[in-house]
Amino acid sequence: MSARIISGTEVAKAIREELQIEVAELKEKQGVVPGLVTILVGEDPASQSYVSAKNKTAHALGIHSEQVTLPVDTSEQDLLAIVDKYNQDKNIHGILVQLPLPKHINETNVLYAIDPAKDVDGFHPVNVGKMVVGEECFLPCTPHGILELLIRSGVETSGAEVVVIGRSNIVGKPIANLMLQKRKGGNATVTLCHTRTKDMAAHCKRADIIIAAVGVPKMVTAEMVKDGVVIIDVGVNRIGKTAEGKAILAGDVDFDAVKEKASYITPVPGGVGPMTITMLMKNTVQAARQSAGVK
Repeated sequence: MSARIISGTEVAKAIREELQIEVAELKEKQGVVPGLVTILVGEDPASQSYVSAKNKTAHALGIHSEQVTLPVDTSEQDLLAIVDKYNQDKNIHGILVQLPLPKHINETNVLYAIDPAKDVDGFHPVNVGKMVVGEECFLPCTPHGILELLIRSGVETSGAEVVVIGRSNIVGKPIANLMLQKRKGGNATVTLCHTRTKDMAAHCKRADIIIAAVGVPKMVTAEMVKDGVVIIDVGVNRIGKTAEGKAILAGDVDFDAVKEKASYITPVPGGVGPMTITMLMKNTVQAARQSAGVK
């Protein structure tokens, strides 16, 4: 048996096509153009690449996109002032401050300064709290993308044994919470594993669905999983370079070995990655609808 590949590239494309229609209808019927601002401090190449991809995607969908690029020595006070400026800007519905920030800036202070109604990353404690109790809110983009991959691939989550490996605030904790809720893509029994988990393999062998988000290349091996398992691999690890200098990437799962036992598996790259930016766009459109009072 070889697993069916869950293509995040294909699922993201389908969602973006839906969003294009939604954005066009908002413009035509409500006169509302969803607006997103991305704020980048410094010249980190990975962050520059991410921000560029976000702006490119926004323009392709008809979303108004602004980028603010600040020098690496920008003070926390100045950054907070810029965030506040966009909190007040009625043409901007989503604010994204690209992480990581330089060490002299307190990330928590900056994220908490964003208006929760414009927090399209889903990181503000108001939105995190709403997510935990099951109220409508902006879901964090990567966990939201994982849910969409499972739902649109027809993976049954109700009653499933799910193991989440990794307890970050960005992926592990929120996806564990979402999948145990009474919701589409939820109703699962969830075990959250981490660096202090004893005998992780024993937990994984029971799992119907494994979501790996730890940043350790090929940590999940074929010996750790049962036949028919569904694998969602969030890890993106650089393990070398080609002769041409291009990065060689690997996930947190030993893809070649595990795909022979799994029923479904996401590749790296081309799995979870494309979904994250797409769900950011979905949150931005949702923010615009809420701002305009459109259900």
